[in-house]
Amino acid sequence: MLNLLNELLQQLGVSYIFLAHDLSEVRHVSDRVALGWIIETGVTEEVVDWPLHSYIAALMSASAKLDPAMRPAKRIVLQGELPSPLDPPSGCRFRTRCWAVGGGVCAQQRQHCEP
Repeated sequence: MLNLLNELLQQLGVSYIFLAHDLSEVRHVSDRVALGWIIETGVTEEVVDWPLHSYIAALMSASAKLDPAMRPAKRIVLQGELPSPLDPPSGCRFRTRCWAVGGGVCAQQRQHCEP
């Protein structure tokens, strides 16, 4: 099915909005990608190979890879307190588990990581 989508893209010059939870499928059919609350956007290879946000990095490390050479050496497991869906933290919802240095910005607003 994914190969058919790619063939139609090339033959017809159409665009798709492709929603999926399997990020290896997203990578296979996408030129650009937006993940989650649109935490991070950009050229697909850049976002999935070099994510800026810790949640996206952890998500990508857990994803099956179509290309074995692209598998991470080690799975990223986020540490820290899980945010409560009933009483979420201010700003970025993932800041309680983030390894990025966002300073006070992460506590005040939802981050959008874009190169």
